[in-house]
Amino acid sequence: MKHNGDGSTTCVRRLNRFARTGCDTGLSRVIAILGVALIVAGSAFTLSGCRASSGGDATAGAHQAKYHCPMHPTVVSDTPGDCPICGMKLVPIEPTAAPAPAPATTPAPRRILFYRSPMDPAVHSDKPAKDSMGMDFVPVYDDEAGRSSGPAVSGRAEVNLTPERRSLLGVRSEDVRQMHIEKSLRTVGRVAPDERRLAHVHTKFEGYVEHLYVDFTGKLVTKGDPLLSIYSAELVATQQEYLLALRVQKQLGNSQIPSVAQGGAGLLDAARERLRLWDIRAEDIAELERTGTVRRTFDLYAEVTGYVVVKNVVHGMRVMPADTLFELADLSRVWVLADVYESDLPTVRLGMPADVTLSYQPGRTWRGTVANVAPTVDEKTRSVKVRIDVDNAGGALKPDMYADVQLRTDMGTGLVVPDSAIIDTGDRKLVFLDHPDGSIEPREIEVGVRIPEGYQVVRGLAKGDRVVTAANFLLDSESSLKSALAAFTATSAPAPVKR
Repeated sequence: MKHNGDGSTTCVRRLNRFARTGCDTGLSRVIAILGVALIVAGSAFTLSGCRASSGGDATAGAHQAKYHCPMHPTVVSDTPGDCPICGMKLVPIEPTAAPAPAPATTPAPRRILFYRSPMDPAVHSDKPAKDSMGMDFVPVYDDEAGRSSGPAVSGRAEVNLTPERRSLLGVRSEDVRQMHIEKSLRTVGRVAPDERRLAHVHTKFEGYVEHLYVDFTGKLVTKGDPLLSIYSAELVATQQEYLLALRVQKQLGNSQIPSVAQGGAGLLDAARERLRLWDIRAEDIAELERTGTVRRTFDLYAEVTGYVVVKNVVHGMRVMPADTLFELADLSRVWVLADVYESDLPTVRLGMPADVTLSYQPGRTWRGTVANVAPTVDEKTRSVKVRIDVDNAGGALKPDMYADVQLRTDMGTGLVVPDSAIIDTGDRKLVFLDHPDGSIEPREIEVGVRIPEGYQVVRGLAKGDRVVTAANFLLDSESSLKSALAAFTATSAPAPVKR
């Protein structure tokens, strides 16, 4: 009899056929016994083959490839697919070498504190559960909740990173520097004449311009130079009165009556004083006494040295005492009116040095000092006028020029951190200290002025501290999450899970 996969069935069929042929009973019993034996042997063979096949499949399954999420390593599957948390494609898990022999002392197993939702860390449970989307809660172990030592920053926790994670995140750090701090404030200014060196030219009597010596605006005049020649009927009459008083004084000066002699001298003094009050020079009065001739015109002289910035008079013009004939400006010293924003006013002080430069004259700098700070703020520009007195002996700075201004304030010696090390949360400023043991600690600081090298540190750091300058925002997110997890563990009873 040939054996195949269904040998037992064939045997049964042949036995049934033999029984129907009507053989004798004894022979039938022998044949039946032999058939049963064959059926038992075939069944045993079949079962052994099944066991062998089952064992081979189990061995193959043990070495079957596994898949996991690159963003959530805890998500593992036997078949390719998508991550139930983030939706990314699952990637094969690379086979790893045989683990090294375990040390003599096996570390204690990690203890699960609670389970949290993979989408919302604020939702947690004390036992495995699923969120509203059907995702499994992930376990949070005791070494992941974060620990704080010393004075902690509210809402932040210490972060520990391995060298591999540091390299992956690009964490870099620098030492807190102690250096000389000089606050530099750059702004723009406008050149203006020194108001204390302006002069208006008026006559103190009515008259007519007979001749102009200064006939254009911008001319430089020196103190004592003639400006114009003027005729005045009042001035002619006063000269005549003076000459008459002079003759009377000569006639009555030798009188034996004291009152008469004093009367003649008083009349002469009054006429001389009137000429002096009209700005007639003493040498012109002396010439009038010597010649005894009334002059038709008198010259008007400059009382200061400066440039003619305003000219309101022409030849033949009638002038009155209220008329401004000329305006002279001494530009040997000028003002630079710089615009300083109100936020920068605390760094501006009287007497502080200032440098004035012109963009079209590189390499040349005018030194000056802050002489005045305006008491009001411009409501449109929110700036304050700061007056700087500058020596302008060469006359290069002219009124209404625009200039670049740099104000320098010596702040002494202090600690400075780079701009990139500071995280501004709005109500406070944070940095992360990089400790030698690899831990990264959040620290709240108070900053002062800003300089090109960074910010002045008023409180919160010490010399020798090392602060993180790159990947700060990633560390801030990690620190915030660890602080939140630590707060969850501090609660006596976890919040119930909403299903």
